[in-house]
Amino acid sequence: MENFKRRHSKLINSSRLLYQEYSDVALNKAIQSQKRADSLAEDLELSSPSSPRLRRKVQSPQNSYLQRLSVSSNASLWQEIPMIRGSRMLLNMSRDDQKLQEAKFELIMSEASYLRSLNVAVDHFQCSSELQVLLTNQEHKWLFSRLQEVRDVSACFLFDLEEKFEENMFNFNVCDVALRHAPEFRRVYLPYVTNQTYQEQIFQRLMNGNTRFQQVLERLESDPVCQRLSLKSFLILPFQRITRLKLLLQNILKRTPPESDEEVQATQAYDALEKLIKDCNENVQRMKSTEELIYLRQKIDFECKIFPLVSQSRRLVKCGELMALDFSSLSAKWKLSTRPIYLHLFNDRLLLSRPRENGRFVVFDHAAFSDVRGEKCEMKLHGTNKNIFRLFLLKNNQGKRVEFLFRTETHSEKLRWISALAPPQGEPDLLESPDSPQVQCIRTYKARENDELALEKADIIMVMQNSNDGWMEGVKLSDGERGWFPSEHVELISSKHARQMNLKEEQRVKNAKQQVFCKK
Repeated sequence: MENFKRRHSKLINSSRLLYQEYSDVALNKAIQSQKRADSLAEDLELSSPSSPRLRRKVQSPQNSYLQRLSVSSNASLWQEIPMIRGSRMLLNMSRDDQKLQEAKFELIMSEASYLRSLNVAVDHFQCSSELQVLLTNQEHKWLFSRLQEVRDVSACFLFDLEEKFEENMFNFNVCDVALRHAPEFRRVYLPYVTNQTYQEQIFQRLMNGNTRFQQVLERLESDPVCQRLSLKSFLILPFQRITRLKLLLQNILKRTPPESDEEVQATQAYDALEKLIKDCNENVQRMKSTEELIYLRQKIDFECKIFPLVSQSRRLVKCGELMALDFSSLSAKWKLSTRPIYLHLFNDRLLLSRPRENGRFVVFDHAAFSDVRGEKCEMKLHGTNKNIFRLFLLKNNQGKRVEFLFRTETHSEKLRWISALAPPQGEPDLLESPDSPQVQCIRTYKARENDELALEKADIIMVMQNSNDGWMEGVKLSDGERGWFPSEHVELISSKHARQMNLKEEQRVKNAKQQVFCKK
């Protein structure tokens, strides 16, 4: 890290695009590639963003390709490098080897674009004298966190990638470099992402209550260096990047020769990024859950057996108000009555409450999650009483078995509650689900509730079930995360061949991990 200031990237200006747009172009390209996945005409651009071809220009032989590229247009394809294009080595390479090199080059080019955006974030925003005067030290620290350290780590990573590339443009490795830098990634990304909750809170507070901050920010964002992108889009870059970096390494791993040294390095680098992202998500979830529990503790009263609500291991899975249906007999007739009950479902316990004014709740019953069951109900009722399900407490707070009949507003809410109340399920065996529907995300979706699945463009999801009002429950193939999402954000993958290839590729990654880590 001490050599950072003395080294200069040759790729930093290779693209006019900042990472936000560069990444979007790459993801759109991945979406189009998936649509052509079963076509024999699929080209070599599977993981590369579309861009103009390099301008043909006579160059002095002493200049390296990277130096020339630094003043070229948006070059991003390895095969378009003048030394590579039309060379005998390229012609002798197999199609799979060409795709592997393209995947590696995409990692390098995207890191260059990412560093360019980080430079704007640090030099233009974080180091802004106006913002430094305007914000307190604590506000400035929470807003920008360790962004400068993230930038420095990215710069060192890119420098090493460039050196590796220049050593042998035809057969270069990037996974060993990623693996070597993994400890530095963890050192800066984990605290930065963990701080995300405070970052969002301070940003919203400043936007809502500080007119001067709004004015300064508007002026800074209007500078051409930002390319009409907001400060917020720069602040969220680090988490987006490590997520994308994991997928780029995964794409390389899928193409490396089995049982090769490169496969081992790709697997280890991918695993390091996967663990980092998991730890980042867990830290963010833990902070969010603790805040939710502290807030709920102030809003909840118990009229039954009390138990301590706040716990480090407890997290809110789902909550909401449902309508309980009660049947009572008057002479020879049955009468149906309804009453609102609010459910707070945690990963270890279910609370049933009567809602009160000002967002308060009175808990009248609760049970351990292991003693809770939800089931579909086929009972046919007239009028608005549709979307019914049964809830069983096998042992409530008094040790008794209790049954409830609930009605939801929508079909999707009914299915979501039944799914949330089901016992935990292990990660599905992909090869045992060859006929399960698959969809591809075409528009990013940010999860709004705890049982929802956040989606990024080009994510492939195996669909577990559909509602009749536009929601799906599925599992992301890339990481096994499960949840609900609106169907309007995805497109169906209709080709059976394409679905089988997606499963085969993900299984390839799992097999590689088993081979590498079982040997140890």
